[in-house]
Amino acid sequence: MAYGWEGDKVRLVPIDMDRHLENYLVWLNDPEVTQWLLIGDFPLSRLAEREWIERAEHGSQTEIHFAIETLDGLHIGTSGIHDISWRHGIAQTGTVIGAKELWGKGLGTDATRVRARYAFEVMGLRLLTSSVIDGNERSLRMQQAAGYEVVGRIPGRYWKRGAFRDEILTCLTRDRWMSLQS
Repeated sequence: MAYGWEGDKVRLVPIDMDRHLENYLVWLNDPEVTQWLLIGDFPLSRLAEREWIERAEHGSQTEIHFAIETLDGLHIGTSGIHDISWRHGIAQTGTVIGAKELWGKGLGTDATRVRARYAFEVMGLRLLTSSVIDGNERSLRMQQAAGYEVVGRIPGRYWKRGAFRDEILTCLTRDRWMSLQS
């Protein structure tokens, strides 16, 4: 039986220790997957990932985490809504497609669209922010295809793999998202 928030290609489902832990451990310890992420440069232990999933399974007022699965149930990544400010109606977002063999097939874009629909229609948020490390063209294209717009840049914000890299800031407003739905 299918459950979760469904798009054209993927479904966002609650994270489940038994179904998702092993993939997260593989992906978040893979230097190719984490090349442009703020995590991944230090080994991720089974214990640390178990603790993170346990927190995600219990829920939070300021964090929502989803596993991304294809419509036939294959676990391919993760997506989240972070630092939720109910007072201001805003949150930060992020998506990782860990299944490298499925990169470039529009699955991340679909997951990002489904997450936006959830944030705006279910949670009632008005603004989603995100960012990418300069050089992560795939993630930037994914966000833009889902409606996010580049709104700024912070020079040399992050040290990643031998260089200080800019952070490219993006956002998606509920009004823009609604205009893209028609």
